[in-house]
Amino acid sequence: MKHFLRMLVQVCLYFYCKCLCRCLKFVVRKLTGQCELQRICYNTKPGASRTMKIEMSLRSSKNKLLQNSVSVHPDAIEKTIDAIMELKKINPDVNPQLGVSLQACLLQIVGYRNLIAEVEKLRREPYDSEDPQHEEMLLKLWKCLKPGSPLEARISKQWCEIGFQGDDPKTDFRGMGLLGLYNLLYFAECDSAAAQQILSDSIQPKYREVTKEELSKVSKAEWEKKKFDKAIGYSFAIVGINITDLAYNLLVSGALKTHFYNVAPEAPTLSHFQQTFCYLMHEFHKFWIEEDPLDIMEFNRVREKFHKRIIKQLQNPNMALCPHFAASESLINL
Repeated sequence: MKHFLRMLVQVCLYFYCKCLCRCLKFVVRKLTGQCELQRICYNTKPGASRTMKIEMSLRSSKNKLLQNSVSVHPDAIEKTIDAIMELKKINPDVNPQLGVSLQACLLQIVGYRNLIAEVEKLRREPYDSEDPQHEEMLLKLWKCLKPGSPLEARISKQWCEIGFQGDDPKTDFRGMGLLGLYNLLYFAECDSAAAQQILSDSIQPKYREVTKEELSKVSKAEWEKKKFDKAIGYSFAIVGINITDLAYNLLVSGALKTHFYNVAPEAPTLSHFQQTFCYLMHEFHKFWIEEDPLDIMEFNRVREKFHKRIIKQLQNPNMALCPHFAASESLINL
């Protein structure tokens, strides 16, 4: 009986809040002469803050046109904006900036949805050693990471030198499919100096620098022991596939909306996702050194802690994980 009453109260509160919210929207529209979409666009700066509010407003609407506008084809966005303006009785000649702002938001919202589909397609496609394109990408990955060391054979223990588990990397791509290879190759090609340095550090790991404050808290005996301890490395390629999994989960959960809506002036693309992967590889490498794990068995603990840190950063609506990939100045004027 108690459980039933609690559920009844929750249902009543839900409908009460929903009705109250609709009443408030009606009153505010009458007072300001603006619909919710206008108020968001005029009072919220461009980027994640604005786009996420617009997305929430459209999704929670009772009107089917507004609900469906977040999943239209990119080519239909302009027509959808016109239909929304007509529905809301907004004169585009009097409010020209509203259409521009709504279009920018819808391009991001629809683009994010399409990016998930594109990434998912790559993740589901298995690595096929019979496919010449797959093989070409894999061999290019070796050349980018080990430019001075020719690969002696396709099936070779040399693959372990860049962090694969055995003599044939195809088995390591099972979890993330072609997506793992795409990301690793993008990192190795587009940020080759950093990728080669991180690979080198993963094989010959270095300790992080100890601050004076930390040093003062360590006894002489502990410090002497620490000096002879070996820093723990990791398998570069395997960690890259693991970080691909982390990036994929951030994307699918919607956590990366904050980042993409702040850096992509229009629709986020696969390149934006791969740039984010590069950033996560950089940051995870630094985090691994900071954490100074006792052995590789601590990998899952370090990864989970790193994941939580990124999630926390993405809760800030102004967050852009990769500032150097920030949106063009044109976004500011939308």
